[in-house]
Amino acid sequence: MSNDIGDWYRSIPQISKYWFTASIVLPLIGKLGLLSPIHMILHYDWFIHHFQLWRPVTALFYYPISPNTGFHYLINLYFLYSYSTRLETGVFDGRPADYLFMLIFNWIILVIIGLLAEIMLLMDPMILSVLYIWCQLNRDQIVQFWFGTQFKAMYLPWVLVGFNMIIRGGGLMELIGIFVGHLYFFLMFKYPIDFGGMRLLHTPQILYKYFPNRRGGVSGFGQAPEARRQPDAVDNRRHRWGTGFQLGGN
Repeated sequence: MSNDIGDWYRSIPQISKYWFTASIVLPLIGKLGLLSPIHMILHYDWFIHHFQLWRPVTALFYYPISPNTGFHYLINLYFLYSYSTRLETGVFDGRPADYLFMLIFNWIILVIIGLLAEIMLLMDPMILSVLYIWCQLNRDQIVQFWFGTQFKAMYLPWVLVGFNMIIRGGGLMELIGIFVGHLYFFLMFKYPIDFGGMRLLHTPQILYKYFPNRRGGVSGFGQAPEARRQPDAVDNRRHRWGTGFQLGGN
């Protein structure tokens, strides 16, 4: 059994493994009382005026675990593992620096929103932003949700918004995640490919130094469904999007 778990853990792609691991370690640290949760949340005054610069990072990975939040936390881990892994091994296959840049971009936007809107935990919207990007890249893929319901992937983020509004009385974090995911998707994929605009986002070279591209991966940034090809986007003609994945499937 332990070998099976170890093999599964080792099979998680590099960036997703770091994110998944940190999202387990920090909540457990807070749960066990090794570090007070008050030191891991995003707080404007403590971050800006007291220079507690670690807070945007810990707020991304920390989530309070309790009988009331435990199930939602496990669902978060499932979505994180499933959709981060599918993106990293799909359209970002062989390009860990580009995938890490996507996560960093989403995280920075979420930190700005969190500071302005007094949102102290970023795990929910961060995971939804990644899930949204996968759903846009695989928008016609049929996914399965609870009770055997099936629909196209493009609707999954909105189903989750409605689900959380009904079950938890929430939905705001999901909407923020959708906004951030759409911002990245539009700037990186839709605007330069569908509208023929210039690429506004570029992965910093320093990330390639520490996370170099691997041979055999999917090159480039893909082509949006039903994209309007432009003359200056000719290099994108050979690219493809990530493969589909059924929610809850094998």
